[in-house]
Amino acid sequence: MEGEMKNFIKVWLSVTISLCYCHAIGKMVSKGIKRLSCLIPVVCLFLYLPLCLTSVHIGGTTAFFITWLANFKLLLFAFGLGPLSSHPPISLPLFVIVSCLPIKIQNNNNPIPGAREGRLNYTIKGLLVAILVQLQLAYEYSDYILSVHPKLILLVYSLHMYFLLELILAASAAVARAMLGLELEPQFKKPHLSTSLQDFWGKRWNLMVTGILRPTVYKPSLHVFTRLTGRKWAPLPAIFATFLVSGFMHQLIFFYLGRGAGLKATWEVTWVFVLHGFCVAVEVGLKKAVAGRFRLPRIITVPLTAAFVMVTSCWLFFPQFSHCKLYERAFEEYAALGAFFGNVWSCFVRACKAN
Repeated sequence: MEGEMKNFIKVWLSVTISLCYCHAIGKMVSKGIKRLSCLIPVVCLFLYLPLCLTSVHIGGTTAFFITWLANFKLLLFAFGLGPLSSHPPISLPLFVIVSCLPIKIQNNNNPIPGAREGRLNYTIKGLLVAILVQLQLAYEYSDYILSVHPKLILLVYSLHMYFLLELILAASAAVARAMLGLELEPQFKKPHLSTSLQDFWGKRWNLMVTGILRPTVYKPSLHVFTRLTGRKWAPLPAIFATFLVSGFMHQLIFFYLGRGAGLKATWEVTWVFVLHGFCVAVEVGLKKAVAGRFRLPRIITVPLTAAFVMVTSCWLFFPQFSHCKLYERAFEEYAALGAFFGNVWSCFVRACKAN
């Protein structure tokens, strides 16, 4: 763990220096291909740096923040687009933080409804994650659940992943708020109430990723396909292209995570997004065809959407957590972290008694 923390510090020091360089390039080089050529080395570096980390929490979070969020924001920045581009240019500290963290600059005079709410919500989810961790450490609950019903562990994994992901994103957003006083957009919007796949992916689940994929993949694809298929049906292949890129990026994250266990990532994760991209495109096409003449009630669409997401995830997505041994490694890290703080506390108590 000590060696991992040293690598973590080196990685983020490299990230910070690289983003300082990108901020300077934004002032000296005009937007377009010339600026892109200056930023490409940084993009490549950010693809390499997660290979220096092997832990699930540190490595996985770092890979998501710099390989996906930072790289996509830098590609937009190269052409004068995205949250990093403004007139006048944003300050260097703000540039570094917005580049890496899942936040979006929002005017304090126009706060987003619900952005400062949900403390009770996060507290409850934090307690649930702590309970799951404690159960694993104390009772090896995954082995017990697997002996009862193999599919039940996948449901537990999905809940654990959702709670932990929301807490990580909320914590990183809170850091930016404390340091810079920004109003922050919520990362999730009650995904369990989604009335369709389009509603789930477009308006409720991991909104920062949705917000970064829209300008980097969807809009350029829409522009291309509008010329090929016409304006009415162009969104369908553009949606599928967006999900394809999202699937590839998820697969890349799993590659980094699986590498820490000496395993090769498979392509099931990409197939999840290929399947969902096809289904969302079909859904949007049907909506265009019926043009609002027919709509299923929420009492039907909400459980259908939740069931489809859960079934396909348990079929293709969550088994990759077991393949990469993510949860075994994660709980080993929890145990190591608990032992570390236990030793710190013991040293503190002994020092107090000595005085």
